[in-house]
This record gives sequence, C-alpha cells and structure tokens, in this order.
Amino acid sequence: MGNYRPPFNITNEILSYVSSISEKVGRITAISNLESKPYLRRNNRIRSIHSSLKIEANSLSLTQVRDVINGKIVLGEQKEIQEVKNAYLAYERFLEIDPYNLKDLKRFHGIMTKYVVEESGEFRLGEEGVFRGNKCIFMAPPARHVPELMRALFEWLKESQGKIHPLISSCVFHYEFVFIHPFSDGNGRMARLWHTALLAEWKSIFEYIPIESQIEKFQDEYYDAISKCHEDGTSTHFIEFMLSQIDRILDDIALQSHEENEQLSEYIKKLLDVMEYDIPYTSAILAQKLGLKSKEGFRRNYLRPAIDMGLIHMTLPNKPNSRNQRYIKT
Repeated sequence: MGNYRPPFNITNEILSYVSSISEKVGRITAISNLESKPYLRRNNRIRSIHSSLKIEANSLSLTQVRDVINGKIVLGEQKEIQEVKNAYLAYERFLEIDPYNLKDLKRFHGIMTKYVVEESGEFRLGEEGVFRGNKCIFMAPPARHVPELMRALFEWLKESQGKIHPLISSCVFHYEFVFIHPFSDGNGRMARLWHTALLAEWKSIFEYIPIESQIEKFQDEYYDAISKCHEDGTSTHFIEFMLSQIDRILDDIALQSHEENEQLSEYIKKLLDVMEYDIPYTSAILAQKLGLKSKEGFRRNYLRPAIDMGLIHMTLPNKPNSRNQRYIKT
C-alpha cells in the first residue's frame, strides 16, 4: 500500500475552477474581513452544522439547531439534539485540527459522535454499505483493510503538499474518505469537516465559509457525483463537482459582503450596537433603547432590514406578529 496514488485526472475544467476560486478568495479577503464580524461567522457556522447534519437525515430545523447551540430547551429526538451539540463542539475546536494528522481525525470523530455511536473515535469493525432507500448502491472495502487504507491516504495527503493544489487534493481526500468509509457512522460529517479543514489550512477564510450548506442544496448531485466516481474508478468527476460548488458559494459570500458594505445603514449599525448577543428583546424595548417613538419607522428602517440581512432573527419566525415575539442578534 506504500506510495499509493489515488486515481484522478486534472482536466481543463478543474484548472479553470482553481483559477476562478483563487481569484474570488482574494477578492473576498480584500473587501470583507470575516474575522472581524462575529455575527456573520457564527451565523455561517450554524448554517454549516445544520446543513451537514441535515444531509445525514437529522430533522432539526435551522432555528432548532440555533436554539440547541444557545442552550435552550428543544423538543426533538435526543440523538439528533446530541448530534448538534457534538458538531458544535467539533467546529468550535476547529483550529485545533491538524488536517494531515490521522490521530486528529479519530479524535475529532470521537467529538463528533460522542454518545451517539458505539465505536466513537475508532475505525469500524464491521462491513458497511451505502444505501439509498432500501437499495445498496455501494459496498465499502472490508473492515480489516481500513487502517491500512487510511494510513496510505494520509501519507499521500502529506506528500501532495506543494505538489498538488490544495483545492484539488482536498476534493480527492473527500472522495477517497467516503470510498473507504472508515467509521461505522459519521463518515459524511467527518469528510465535510476535514475538507473544510484542508481548505482553511490553505486560506483561513474557509473556516467561515459554509461549504456544507452548498452541498446540502445540491445533495442529490453530491451523491450522484460520488456514485459516478465509484463506477469510473477515479475521483475526477467529484473534484469537478465540488469545485463548482465552492465556486458558487464564493459568489454568494462575495455578494453578501458587497451588500453588507453597501447596505449596512447607520440605522442597522445603531440597532446592532444596542443589542447583546443571545439576549431576546421585544420591539418596544429596542425602540426605547434607540430613543424612537414611531413603531412603523423603527420596523421599516431598523428591524426589517436587519432581519432580511440575517443580522438578527425572530424567536417565533412562524408568528411574526405575535405579542410574544422577541428578536436576537445572530
């Protein structure tokens, strides 16, 4: 298994995406310092957690995920609630990850699956298949080969540094990880977390970009790309797919940054300044803090624009006019 080389080809499409993504990362870094915007970072992290878990059939809504993270009581399956707590802790400790260290992978799997997977933090001992409904679409390699396969994959990953662009090697790793299916559960979550960690090692801005939410939007295409690679025996198609999704979400981030720079009015800035994080406020209290008497003016100029930009959220989003409605800075 020494000198293992995952099979893939670098196509013109892949090179085009690498160039486009690199350019967009530079542009976003220049116009938007995400590290100085805790509300945006936190919002994107919650989106990442919600999307990655939703792909794995966790039924909690984005609001419920946010509430679990904020320590509120949420009605739902205990396993799903624990998955949110685990994922949040894993992402909070993101900077501890050495993406080239196999021991770190197992350690973070232990964090990601604590209390919900029996073999948490350990490679699987049984045979595993990937199912879509009742149909088995892929049988993973035998469990006895997993430790050797994972060691070879990490050795290749280390050797690829400086030789293969991180945008490409991270996609190859993602596919090969899914193919090996090293754990009894949590493989998708770990593949996406590690992909992000590898990209953040290249450019730190990726720590705050919710790639998982883009995958969730195109979940069927994600699985189709993996299936095609299983058939082809090469990860080329998956690399093209993932780079296309990264390229797309960077467009969204760039637009978000531009709109924020252009549209974050003095009204919204004042509203955010009087709000503490994770504290619920009534509209009356917020208007009072701002010294405003006109309810309509407050809603039109302050409240509604901030909600539309995702800077604050409602505690009762399905009942916007409820007298029990509260507003929280995200």
